[in-house]
Amino acid sequence: MRRTPRRTRSLLASGAAVAALLVPAGLYAAGHVGAAGAAAPPAPSPEPAGSECRTSIESSRVVAYCHNPYPSADRVQLHTECARWWDVDADAEPVTVKPGSTVRLADRCWKEVASAWVTHSAAPRE
Repeated sequence: MRRTPRRTRSLLASGAAVAALLVPAGLYAAGHVGAAGAAAPPAPSPEPAGSECRTSIESSRVVAYCHNPYPSADRVQLHTECARWWDVDADAEPVTVKPGSTVRLADRCWKEVASAWVTHSAAPRE
C-alpha cells in the first residue's frame, strides 16, 4: 500500500512536467507568442483607395463618372457588353484618376447595351 501514493505522486509530477513543456510549444505553434515571447503586432490596415464610379446607360450609350477622394491615384476602365450577338463588346482605354479628380468615361453599342461596369487597378507610379 505504500507504493500507490508514491506512484500517484510520480505520475502527477511527470504529467505536470510534460504539460509545462508542451504549453509553450503549443502557444508558439498557434502564433500567440513570438520568438521573443511578446505578442505579434497587428497587421497594418490598408490605406483607403479607389474611385467611386456612377454608371448610366441610355439606349446605346454608356457614361461613367469616377471621382477619387483619396490621396492615392486610381486607374479605371469602362467595360461595355452589347445586347446583340453581332455587336462588338468594348473595353475602353484605362484612365488614371488623380487624387481629388473626376473623370468621364464613355462608350456605345450600335443597338442596346446589355451591361456596363468599371474595373479598378493600381495606378502606375510616376
